[in-house]
Amino acid sequence: MAEYEAVIGLEVHIEIKTASKMFCSCANRSGGEPNTRVCPVCMGYPGVLPVPNKKAIEQTVIAGLLTDCKVAGFSKFDRKSYFYPDMPKNYQISQYDLPFCTGGRIKLGGKGFSGRDLGDVTIGITRIHLEEDVGKLTHFNTCSGVDYNRAGVPLMEVVSEPDIRTPDEAYAYLTKLKQIMQYADISNCDMEKGQMRCDVNVSVRKTGGKEFGTKIEIKNLNSFRAVHRALEYELRRQPEILNGGGTLEQETRGWNDDRGETYLMRVKEAAHDYRYFPDPDLMPVTFTPEEIEAFRAALPELPEAMRRRLVADFDITEYDAEVICQTKPIALYFERGAKLVKTPKLLANWIISELLRELSGAGIDISECRIAPEQLAEMVGLIENNTISGKIAKDVFAEMFSTGKNAPAIVREKGLEQLTDTGAIETLIDEAITRNAPQVQQYREGNPKVLQFFVGQVMKLSRGKANPQLVVELLKRKLDLQ
Repeated sequence: MAEYEAVIGLEVHIEIKTASKMFCSCANRSGGEPNTRVCPVCMGYPGVLPVPNKKAIEQTVIAGLLTDCKVAGFSKFDRKSYFYPDMPKNYQISQYDLPFCTGGRIKLGGKGFSGRDLGDVTIGITRIHLEEDVGKLTHFNTCSGVDYNRAGVPLMEVVSEPDIRTPDEAYAYLTKLKQIMQYADISNCDMEKGQMRCDVNVSVRKTGGKEFGTKIEIKNLNSFRAVHRALEYELRRQPEILNGGGTLEQETRGWNDDRGETYLMRVKEAAHDYRYFPDPDLMPVTFTPEEIEAFRAALPELPEAMRRRLVADFDITEYDAEVICQTKPIALYFERGAKLVKTPKLLANWIISELLRELSGAGIDISECRIAPEQLAEMVGLIENNTISGKIAKDVFAEMFSTGKNAPAIVREKGLEQLTDTGAIETLIDEAITRNAPQVQQYREGNPKVLQFFVGQVMKLSRGKANPQLVVELLKRKLDLQ
């Protein structure tokens, strides 16, 4: 592959969170019985008139500003004509030559999917335009069914420049784009529900060359990992064909995730003629410079800014902030809890090492978690004031996660208060020393590692309740006198 370099561009469709669809008042919600959220407008009945969704247009403008795009002062909707069962009107209302946003960019940075440093890689954005989504086809053994509930949902298409050179960069670009959309509350970007969908265009050319190779489009990619794997496969397949004396044809390929390979769907002999023309039922959309600046002034905080602020405000590490800010709900969860504890770093550790692991294992989102941030902060407070040890806290946390109970109540019910009484701990230390004379001799002979053995023995005798720091302090004093 060193002989060749990849040229990759991504077309990402993102469903916008709105109460109603793009051009009618039907509910914009996923799920539901097939064909129950439809009306004459989104079904394209004769004589009906579309009315554009103001919120969807505003969200598209915000997406453009957040990705450093230029927002058009004059834009319009066009009809994209094609015949397919998922589009009831036989045309799609979209945008052609005058989209809302053009000429943006996303800076990657950080590490890629494979752990490679991406440095200061920047990916250009050609355009962001707004259109309506289509229906959903379901294929059975002998027939196919179509559900038009999704038809007419506001859909934003983000088209990148062919600036991506590696699968890692593609993965990082998608991750950054998803974060931006989620932080701005433009979309949930749930790929399982089709709220974020990606088509890949990839070709190879001689390293250092200027002209693009033959473009291959890849579809049916239902995760960022699938995008990464599909690109890795194509970047092996295409050079092998060229080095073997073959040629590549412009074609559309699907992705088989089980087999880990792409497959031919159709050959593109020429570009499709969609016969775009301005939609006669919709007026152009205009924005004054003052209106665009008002949008800019109200832009939400993005992940990078939030990471910097959390590090500065709560003295956590850059790594902690990076993990916590992967999703906005987790970041907000931490921030709410961090205001209530003495050591936010300890709270961050519990979120990263315990909470995220339990959420992943249960297959649920933070919004479904039974532990509120105030409850987790309360548990951390019990550790801070030595009411419970870190080890006991793990048992308390497990109970909280499964029942939603508060930490103090669990500690009281199970009698888990940490033992801090010096006299009681000394009694346990005396018992441990009496039972383990050989280890006492090893300590006298200069083996300091034996101290940890005695700590373990005392913790075992106290059933994990003794204060570990106090145990170490008293043990040293006792053993040094032996």
